[in-house]
Order: sequence, then C-alpha cells, then structure tokens
Amino acid sequence: MDTKTKESSPVAWVLGQTGEHKSQYVLSVILAVIGVAFSIAPYFTVIGVVKGLMEGQKDFSFYLSRCLIMAAFWLGRVLCHALSTAASHKATFAVLGEIRKRCMEKLTRMPLGTVLEQSSGALKSTIIERIDSIETTLAHIVPEFTANLLVPVIILVYIFTIDWRMGLAALGTVPIGMFCYVFMMAGSAKFYERTVAATKALNDTSVEYIGGIQVIKVFGKTKSSYERFVHDAYEASQSYVDWMRASIIPFTFAMVIMPSTMVTVLPIGGLLVKAGSLSAMDFVTVIILSVGVITPLITLMSYSDDIRKMGTIFGEVRAVLDADEMERPEKGEAPLSNDLELKNVHFSYKETEVLHGISMKIPENSFVALVGPSGSGKSTIARLIASLWDVKEGSITLGGKDIREIPQEAYADRIAFVSQDNYLFNMSVRENIRIGRPDATDEEVEDAARKSGCHDFIMNLENGYDTVVGSSGGHLSGGERQRISIARAMLKAAPVVILDEATAYTDPENEAVIQRSVSKLTEGKTLIVIAHRLSTVMDADCIYVIKDGNIDDAGTHEELLSHHGLYETMWNAHMEVKDNG
Repeated sequence: MDTKTKESSPVAWVLGQTGEHKSQYVLSVILAVIGVAFSIAPYFTVIGVVKGLMEGQKDFSFYLSRCLIMAAFWLGRVLCHALSTAASHKATFAVLGEIRKRCMEKLTRMPLGTVLEQSSGALKSTIIERIDSIETTLAHIVPEFTANLLVPVIILVYIFTIDWRMGLAALGTVPIGMFCYVFMMAGSAKFYERTVAATKALNDTSVEYIGGIQVIKVFGKTKSSYERFVHDAYEASQSYVDWMRASIIPFTFAMVIMPSTMVTVLPIGGLLVKAGSLSAMDFVTVIILSVGVITPLITLMSYSDDIRKMGTIFGEVRAVLDADEMERPEKGEAPLSNDLELKNVHFSYKETEVLHGISMKIPENSFVALVGPSGSGKSTIARLIASLWDVKEGSITLGGKDIREIPQEAYADRIAFVSQDNYLFNMSVRENIRIGRPDATDEEVEDAARKSGCHDFIMNLENGYDTVVGSSGGHLSGGERQRISIARAMLKAAPVVILDEATAYTDPENEAVIQRSVSKLTEGKTLIVIAHRLSTVMDADCIYVIKDGNIDDAGTHEELLSHHGLYETMWNAHMEVKDNG
C-alpha cells in the first residue's frame, strides 16, 4: 500500500477497497441525490400554496393538488432513501467482509512472533466487533453525507438569488453555533483517546478473565481478578461519562443556537419589507426555505465522531494489513529433495537473540531429535523449520533451496507440524482430523485415528467421531487433544514430520502406543522430534543437544553418552526419574 493511501482519510481509504462494489456506491449516491431533489421540492410547493393564499385563491382543488404533489414528493424521497441505503448497506457488508478476509489471510503471511506479540482479544475485537461496529456508519455516510451537503447548498444558493442580505441572515446563527461546536471538539481528542484505551483494556481483561477462569478458581484469585475486571469496566464507562459531561454544555448551546434561523431572518426580513427593498412574497419564501438550511448541516456535524471512530478502527486494520510479511514468492517450483539444512541461523525475539549461529543437516528420511534444557531454543528451531518465522541471519534450505524462495503453500505441503500447544477447532473430532487433508474420506480419517492410537477413546465419546470437541478442544483432555493432533498430522501425509514435545501430556502407556504408530507412519519420511523424555529418541539417527541457543553436542545416543557432557547428565536424570516412577 503506497504512502498516499496510508495518509488518506478513513472514508477515502475504505472506498479505495471497494473494488467491484464501487458501482453500488455510485448507485447509492445517485439515488440519494434524487432523494434530495424530492426532499427540496415540497418547500417550493409550500411557497406556491402560501402565494395562493396571499392572492386570495379559494379553489379547493388548487390546494388539494399541491398537497398530493407534496405527498408524492415525500413518497419519492422515502423510496429513494430506502433504495439508496439498501445499496450502500449491501456494498458495505461485502467490502467489510472482504477486509476481514484480507486481515485473516494477512495473519497467515505474518511471522508467528508478530502475531503472538499482539493480544488475541485485541485482534479479535478489531477483526470482528470493531469492523462490524462501523458498518452502519459507513453505509450511511456515503449517500447521506452527499445528500445533507447538497440540501443546504442548493437552498442557500436560491435564497441568495432572491436577496443576498437574506442569505446572510439565514446564516446568522451559524458562526455562534459553530464556535460552540468547535469549542466542544477542541478538547475531545484526549477524551476520545482515553475511551479507545479504556475499551481495549476492558476487552483484553474480559478475554483473559474468561479464558483463565479455571486457574482463577483453582488458585483462589477470584476476588483479585474480578477487581481488575471491575476496575477496567468502571474506567471504560467513566471515560465516556467524563467526555459527555465536558461536552454537554457547548453541545447544547450549539444545537439550540444553530437551528434558530428565525432569530435573524424575521427581524432583518421584516425591516427590509418595511423599507420596501424586499417583497412580502420573497420574505415568506425565505422564511420557509431557511427552516431547512441548518438541520442537514447539523446532521453532517454529527458524523464527526463516527468518522473519527472509523479512523481509529481502520488505523488498527491498516496496521495489520501493512505489517511485515514473511519473505515468500507467490509462485515457484518446490525442490525435488526433502533434505533440510540450517546454515548459521540466528534468530531474535524482539531485541533478544535466542539462536546464535545454529548449523545442522537433516537428511531426507532421517530421524533427528532435538533435546536440551527448557528455554534452550529447541521449539524455536522447530518453528523456523516449519516456516512459522523467518530467520534473521543465515538460512534454512530444503533440497538445497532457501525456503524463503519457495511459495508458502508449496512448502507447507511438505511439513506436518504438531506442537506441544495443540489447538482443536470447535467442531467434530472427524472434521478436526480432516483438516490434515480436506479431501480425505471418513474411512481414511478413521484409519489415521486407529494408527495414531486414538480410535478407541473416540468411540467412547458421546457421539464418536461426530462429537464436537468444544472451544480449543476444551471437552477433551490434554492427552486426547495431542493424539487427535497427531492423527491430523499423520493424515496430511507430508514428507517431513515435526513433533514438538507432542507426547508431553500422554501417560506412558499411551505414549508407547503413539511412539509405535509414529514410527510406522513416518517410514520413508523425515522425522524431527523435540522430546523431554530421552528414552523416546534413543533410536534417532542424530540427536542435537541444544543449550542457550547453541548446539552443545551432536551424535547418536551412544556417541553422546561417550562424550560425558550435558546429554549424559540429562540421561542420568531421566533414568533416575523413570526408575523412581
């Protein structure tokens, strides 16, 4: 997105996203303009009626016909307004839907670290609730802004053609009213910023409170956690109360003074009529028309807060859409070989470097394990290989080709990744497994479940494979979620399988089942395992020992034990725990 687009107004920016829906907005504006014409016409009809009265017209049909004409104008205005807003609402729903899709697609192209740095509650609020909240405003601003600007301009031009002095008189209350309005708006920026910050804080606290309710109850933190929620809720409400309290007096004066056009029109017009420089009929015409001058302007001013709100929301949206993406081409050929190699890989979380020149080779069809103390960088290496982040320095190659030169989708087809933080969607067990390969049949899904050792427990669920697992898989245990995640990865049938402590929550019996099934299902594939139970990776072709972001040692199980280093210490500790267990 270019600089010009970034600096454009929120309305201009979102209209720049309309694409194929632009014609619907054009239709909406045209209908709004026609509606404006219908709304102005009755004023002139009323002038004709008054003129007839002043001239002594007593024919009832004369007045009846003009009343019917005004009714027709009113119906025309209502119809055009309805059609105009229908077109703009339809276009706006489509545009906001496409913006949401672009945001979600953007998240898949952003480094995982960039996404995780942001609050999930804030992202959800921006993409769902906050975008949705401006639909009505945007749908009405496009046609109604045009209409409410045209009405007073056309009427004022006509009044000035009658008498320029009466034109000025019709605007006599505007400067005072505008002064009050500007005075109110002068201090609104700080109030608005406070409401935005307070609303975000309340949203984040609400998501955190609901998500952590189990921990809060278990550790008896209900009171302290609820107090924080109450504090943020009070601050959010009070921010609006304080804003309204500071605005109410100038706002009231502005809304009372500006529409009071008769305060200036009647005395000035009366003096001009008395002096003979303005006809009585023209005076009546100005009185009638001036009534409709200010109200549309007030409607326009009422959009100022909505436009500012749109600016804030689309600023958040644009921050997502303009965020740095991972370096990947849209098209390109994937290499034939699945040999992986890390060459002098450095990686940092923000300003802190956590990997310091990692180099390792992972041949095709090999079994490689990463072990080491917690926080040593094992999971970071796995995620870099899975292309969830980009390396800061150095490179990762697949078949001799830098993975940053391989299209994201093509590379993703080569990798099956199961992390220790398994996520299941709120749908059936069957559909959660089928995510691994959307075109898989029910028989293939169940076969993957059997080979992954989770068929039996699935069949014991209330509805078997059709059991809905709940939000984040909350209806299942941690071990059950892990086994379903492994089944999902196995169903994908990718040539490279990464298991990031994927059996962390399973009991020894089920872990043995999973290990056997993994061994069988990964035959002829590259297997990369991060394990905290060293006995599960004894047969690895190569075990890399990671310590403080560096490779401390590498070799087979026997070779590492013979080196009498960190691995031997970890092995002895593991065997001691296992024996005591």
